[in-house]
Amino acid sequence: MKIFLNLLLIACTTVGAMAQTAPITLATFNIRYDNPDDDPHTWDNRKDVVANLILFHGFDIFGIQEGLMHQVKDLDERLPHHDFVGVGRDDGGEKGEYTAIFYNKDKFKVLASDTFWLAPETDHPNKGWDAALPRICTWAKMTSVDSDQTFYVFNTHFDHRGVEARNQSAGLILEKIQEINTESLPVMLTGDFNVGQETEAYQRLSSAPGMKDTFDAAEIVYANNGTTNSFDITKSTDRIIDHIFVSEEIEVRKYGILTDTYHSRFPSDHFPVMAVIYW
Repeated sequence: MKIFLNLLLIACTTVGAMAQTAPITLATFNIRYDNPDDDPHTWDNRKDVVANLILFHGFDIFGIQEGLMHQVKDLDERLPHHDFVGVGRDDGGEKGEYTAIFYNKDKFKVLASDTFWLAPETDHPNKGWDAALPRICTWAKMTSVDSDQTFYVFNTHFDHRGVEARNQSAGLILEKIQEINTESLPVMLTGDFNVGQETEAYQRLSSAPGMKDTFDAAEIVYANNGTTNSFDITKSTDRIIDHIFVSEEIEVRKYGILTDTYHSRFPSDHFPVMAVIYW
């Protein structure tokens, strides 16, 4: 009887291991564009801190916002185990801000990727609706190097002024996910959405069929304030405008807003948001 129970325990453990994928540390991080007027918070003063934060917290996959080409290259040089996909929003090449997706190339490989514009005409650089600037969403279809774990990652940055643009962008991204993800694979959506949890754009995303906010779904939540700081350590906000959404089958172990500092300064004017997920 004891032998039978031991065998049963081994069998159940094996089935559980096969059913559950290895956890992924997923993040979104608005790194702040390289603005010389930010002194002393210039990119040259922050780039090593940003890279070290990413390395320390072990981001497997993360989407950035506001990074210009040289900033993307700076991160690429400082993260030897990562690679990235993405283009600049101004020309679809190297000009303008990126919504690049970085990934640990030792763990994952990209099967396909592209970028679309948040506008009625999605296939070329342009501004949509009442947006002040061109806005984009970059996506990647990825697979795990060591398993058949295949999924999609979308990363975006909504407009900071246009309310209609943000509402329409939310709907557009949901439509694009359906259009691109024809295999109904797990989906992750990261970004600086420039909207709090009280807004219509956020509600469209968080209440969309099959999608959920990792903030709500996490078993453990570490969120002691909002996601922006204006580079001012004396100011605080509870408003979360950087979000990580995932499809329903994805389980969320942990969610955190990472408020790391250095010499009473912040690595960016946004805090990175991190989630540990599996399915």
